Amino acid sequence: MAKHKQWSRARLPVVAGAVCATILALSGPAAAQASATAEEEHAATLAALKRFQAAAGPGAAVHAGNGDGSWTLSVGTGTVNSTRPIKSDEHFRVGSQTKTFTAAVLLQLVDEGKVSLDAMIDDYLPGVVSGNGYDGTRITVRHLLQHTSGLAAYNPYPVTQAPKPSPDGTYDLAASVRKGLNSPPVSAPGAGFTYSNTNYLVLGMLIEKVTGQKVHQAVTDRVITPLGLERTVFPAPGDRTLPAPAVNGYHGARLGGLYFWTPALSYDPSLYSSAGAVISTLEDLTTFYRAITSGEVFSSASLAEMERVWKAEPGGDGGVGLGIGKFKLSCDTVAWGHNGGVPGYLTQTLVTKDGRHASVVTNTLFQLNTPTKQLAELLDTALCKDAPKRY
Repeated sequence: MAKHKQWSRARLPVVAGAVCATILALSGPAAAQASATAEEEHAATLAALKRFQAAAGPGAAVHAGNGDGSWTLSVGTGTVNSTRPIKSDEHFRVGSQTKTFTAAVLLQLVDEGKVSLDAMIDDYLPGVVSGNGYDGTRITVRHLLQHTSGLAAYNPYPVTQAPKPSPDGTYDLAASVRKGLNSPPVSAPGAGFTYSNTNYLVLGMLIEKVTGQKVHQAVTDRVITPLGLERTVFPAPGDRTLPAPAVNGYHGARLGGLYFWTPALSYDPSLYSSAGAVISTLEDLTTFYRAITSGEVFSSASLAEMERVWKAEPGGDGGVGLGIGKFKLSCDTVAWGHNGGVPGYLTQTLVTKDGRHASVVTNTLFQLNTPTKQLAELLDTALCKDAPKRY
């Protein structure tokens, strides 16, 4: 394995700004005054966070800042029937932000000459992507990383859509890939974009084949541990534990001012594996994406490949790179990151090259009426209005 520069994890000062009178009262007058000041300093983001949470889960939080420091705001609760703000160091399931971790390992393997982005997946995994109209001799590693392979959209949850589990309740990557290939191609390779978890399940198989490690171990050894992400976990199959402290995830529905929450159903992390199994925190996700975009995880050449986007919208400056997205902000700035959604959680992290960052979590995932507009507004506000560029 080629050696990559290690990211030195600096713990930036955090100003907790929870919108919670109970917490403020328990913390004493001085802490209450400090929290009130944080809310005043970031009033625009606080207002956007409240609008997001009103359409999202029981609680929501944003951890944001620039190269000079970070701050956290929280509304609602991380645990139903209590008053407990979500904190920046609490664990939650990040969903498809896992894909950036998986892409990072693949790009390290490219640096080491073990994988080529433009090689056909059949060169590494003969016969795996085949049948039902699929041809792995025409689909490249780049196609899979960028969701331009033509593989049909696939979400293994609920479990009725998943492959049959092993006797121990875990899911085999190859079986998950076969299940995802049950639907025929949606386009020729390279001809269109279709977001599909199957792309990243195949890439998980590729990592295992090339490294000789299980994908959760490869990501841990190559990315999580070197970056010092002490509260980030790619759980092994069978490990359903959400480490403490944790943000509790919920299923629920909203109808006007009425809402109902039930604890999110448990599932084995191998159900999502290299497409969505990682557990992390707002702080660790910030550190991870800042390391990625600073070129600390793989070579500058591979970073340039990651940031080559698929067909930005006309007149826009966004698009989809290799395991990362490009977003044009209202303040004429480009941000990079990924979102994620799994049962119990909706998340997204964005960072800019000048040090600004914002990571958001809410503790439910709606299948319908997902508050994507409010989430985008919240991130844009945090990055453009309340985390200005340093001069």
